Amino acid sequence: MSIQSCVKILNEWDIVAARQLGRNVAKELGFGTVDQARITTAISELARNIYLYAGQGQICIEKIYDGPKSGLKVIAVDSGPGINDIRQVMEDGFSTSGGLGAGLPGVKRLMDEFDILSSPGKGTDIRAVKWLR
Repeated sequence: MSIQSCVKILNEWDIVAARQLGRNVAKELGFGTVDQARITTAISELARNIYLYAGQGQICIEKIYDGPKSGLKVIAVDSGPGINDIRQVMEDGFSTSGGLGAGLPGVKRLMDEFDILSSPGKGTDIRAVKWLR
Protein backbone atom coordinates (compact mmCIF):
# COMPACT_ATOMS: atom_id res chain seq x y z
CA MET A 1 0.00 0.00 0.00
CA SER A 2 1.29 3.45 -0.84
CA ILE A 3 0.49 6.67 0.97
CA GLN A 4 0.38 9.98 -0.85
CA SER A 5 1.18 13.35 0.65
CA CYS A 6 0.19 16.39 -1.36
CA VAL A 7 0.95 20.10 -1.42
CA LYS A 8 -1.41 22.50 -3.19
CA ILE A 9 0.52 24.92 -5.39
CA LEU A 10 -1.05 28.37 -5.12
CA ASN A 11 1.97 30.61 -4.53
CA GLU A 12 5.77 30.55 -4.55
CA TRP A 13 6.00 29.41 -0.92
CA ASP A 14 4.12 26.25 -1.88
CA ILE A 15 7.00 25.39 -4.24
CA VAL A 16 9.31 25.44 -1.21
CA ALA A 17 6.86 23.27 0.77
CA ALA A 18 6.66 20.71 -2.08
CA ARG A 19 10.47 20.56 -2.31
CA GLN A 20 10.75 20.02 1.45
CA LEU A 21 8.12 17.27 1.40
CA GLY A 22 9.97 15.51 -1.42
CA ARG A 23 13.32 15.77 0.36
CA ASN A 24 11.84 14.42 3.60
CA VAL A 25 10.22 11.43 1.89
CA ALA A 26 13.39 10.74 -0.12
CA LYS A 27 15.42 10.84 3.10
CA GLU A 28 12.95 8.46 4.83
CA LEU A 29 13.31 6.01 1.95
CA GLY A 30 17.11 6.10 2.22
CA PHE A 31 18.04 8.11 -0.87
CA GLY A 32 21.53 9.62 -0.75
CA THR A 33 22.11 13.35 -0.84
CA VAL A 34 22.76 13.44 -4.60
CA ASP A 35 19.48 11.68 -5.42
CA GLN A 36 17.67 13.83 -2.83
CA ALA A 37 18.94 16.88 -4.72
CA ARG A 38 17.80 15.41 -8.05
CA ILE A 39 14.34 14.71 -6.66
CA THR A 40 13.94 18.15 -5.09
CA THR A 41 15.15 19.83 -8.29
CA ALA A 42 12.57 17.88 -10.32
CA ILE A 43 9.82 18.76 -7.83
CA SER A 44 10.84 22.41 -7.90
CA GLU A 45 10.63 22.51 -11.69
CA LEU A 46 7.23 20.78 -11.78
CA ALA A 47 5.80 22.99 -9.02
CA ARG A 48 7.15 26.14 -10.67
CA ASN A 49 5.52 25.11 -13.96
CA ILE A 50 2.18 24.71 -12.17
CA TYR A 51 2.56 28.13 -10.56
CA LEU A 52 3.68 29.91 -13.76
CA TYR A 53 1.48 28.27 -16.38
CA ALA A 54 -1.59 26.82 -14.64
CA GLY A 55 -1.92 29.19 -11.68
CA GLN A 56 -2.73 26.36 -9.31
CA GLY A 57 -2.52 22.61 -8.96
CA GLN A 58 -0.84 20.12 -6.69
CA ILE A 59 2.30 18.08 -6.20
CA CYS A 60 1.85 14.67 -4.59
CA ILE A 61 4.69 12.53 -3.31
CA GLU A 62 4.19 8.79 -2.95
CA LYS A 63 6.42 6.02 -1.65
CA ILE A 64 6.23 3.14 -4.13
CA TYR A 65 7.30 -0.49 -4.00
CA ASP A 66 7.84 -3.05 -6.75
CA GLY A 67 8.91 -6.31 -5.20
CA PRO A 68 12.24 -5.66 -3.51
CA LYS A 69 12.57 -2.20 -5.12
CA SER A 70 11.39 0.96 -3.45
CA GLY A 71 11.14 4.42 -4.83
CA LEU A 72 9.45 7.77 -4.85
CA LYS A 73 6.77 8.93 -7.29
CA VAL A 74 6.11 12.61 -7.93
CA ILE A 75 2.69 13.46 -9.36
CA ALA A 76 2.13 16.99 -10.66
CA VAL A 77 -1.47 17.75 -11.60
CA ASP A 78 -3.20 20.94 -12.68
CA SER A 79 -6.35 21.97 -14.51
CA GLY A 80 -4.65 24.81 -16.35
CA PRO A 81 -4.51 25.52 -20.08
CA GLY A 82 -2.71 22.26 -20.90
CA ILE A 83 0.14 21.80 -23.35
CA ASN A 84 -0.60 22.10 -27.06
CA ASP A 85 2.58 20.43 -28.30
CA ILE A 86 4.18 18.01 -25.83
CA ARG A 87 6.95 17.11 -28.29
CA GLN A 88 7.97 20.77 -28.50
CA VAL A 89 8.08 21.34 -24.71
CA MET A 90 10.21 18.18 -24.36
CA GLU A 91 12.91 19.69 -26.60
CA ASP A 92 15.98 21.01 -24.80
CA GLY A 93 16.12 24.77 -24.97
CA PHE A 94 12.41 25.35 -25.62
CA SER A 95 10.92 27.93 -23.26
CA THR A 96 7.73 29.94 -23.26
CA SER A 97 8.77 31.93 -20.18
CA GLY A 98 12.14 33.19 -21.39
CA GLY A 99 13.96 30.77 -19.08
CA LEU A 100 16.72 28.36 -19.98
CA GLY A 101 14.31 25.73 -21.26
CA ALA A 102 15.74 22.97 -19.06
CA GLY A 103 12.29 22.38 -17.50
CA LEU A 104 10.51 19.18 -18.45
CA PRO A 105 13.44 17.62 -20.35
CA GLY A 106 15.53 18.28 -17.24
CA VAL A 107 12.96 16.58 -15.02
CA LYS A 108 12.96 13.58 -17.35
CA ARG A 109 16.77 13.34 -17.10
CA LEU A 110 16.79 13.68 -13.31
CA MET A 111 14.23 10.93 -12.74
CA ASP A 112 14.18 7.26 -13.81
CA GLU A 113 10.67 7.26 -15.27
CA PHE A 114 8.67 10.14 -16.72
CA ASP A 115 5.17 10.27 -18.17
CA ILE A 116 3.15 13.28 -19.27
CA LEU A 117 -0.50 13.56 -20.26
CA SER A 118 -1.97 16.90 -21.24
CA SER A 119 -5.16 18.08 -22.86
CA PRO A 120 -5.42 21.66 -24.12
CA GLY A 121 -8.01 23.46 -22.00
CA LYS A 122 -8.17 20.65 -19.44
CA GLY A 123 -4.79 20.51 -17.74
CA THR A 124 -1.67 18.43 -17.32
CA ASP A 125 -0.75 15.32 -15.34
CA ILE A 126 2.94 14.47 -14.99
CA ARG A 127 4.28 11.42 -13.15
CA ALA A 128 7.96 10.90 -12.46
CA VAL A 129 9.63 8.09 -10.52
CA LYS A 130 13.05 7.76 -8.91
CA TRP A 131 14.08 4.27 -7.79
CA LEU A 132 16.33 3.70 -4.81
CA ARG A 133 19.62 2.17 -5.96
